Amino acid sequence: PGLPISIAFALEVSVGKTNTVTALNGSNVLLPCVFTTCIGFQDLVFTWYFNSTEMIYHGKIKTKASEPFLVGRNPRVEFVGSTTGKDNNISILLNEVDFSDAGKYTCHVKNPKEKNAQHSASILLTVVHKMVETDNTVTLIIVGVVGGLIGLLILFMLVKKVVLFIIKKTQDRKKECLVSSSGNDNTENGLAGSKADQKVAPKA
Repeated sequence: PGLPISIAFALEVSVGKTNTVTALNGSNVLLPCVFTTCIGFQDLVFTWYFNSTEMIYHGKIKTKASEPFLVGRNPRVEFVGSTTGKDNNISILLNEVDFSDAGKYTCHVKNPKEKNAQHSASILLTVVHKMVETDNTVTLIIVGVVGGLIGLLILFMLVKKVVLFIIKKTQDRKKECLVSSSGNDNTENGLAGSKADQKVAPKA
């Protein structure tokens, strides 16, 4: 018999390099997620879960030419991604977070075109009553100086830029599809450790 071709790693889901998000109590928070597939998709199903069991968003995408349609969702969850453009962005926005929203959010994708290949990635959300200590100094400066809704709007735009940057890095990994079996399962770490990081900085 001929050599078996492995497509186990052809479908990949990523939430970016860092899988932790901190949100201010009462704010809206973006939960980023993108997926890549080497052979395309049809009737693809994606689901967001809270703490592995509670389904908070369920969507389907017929083909690359169509945007996702909603199957079911938590009323506080809004779809903010797009799949007809260059990137398969299935990010969601969680509105008016409170302390009970802290926990694990998992973005899960199933692609029937790849023999029902499945992949998922998770984000840990922490909810705080005050933004005091954070690694993201830009967030602190914007929220501190601008404040209020304008600060949140700029923050949302920044996060969107980060998501687009993550997507760009995900695109860089497509060359791995040429390898029949990569032997690396990045389900948990998203793009952590990707050598693509040392490439050209994104354009402003």
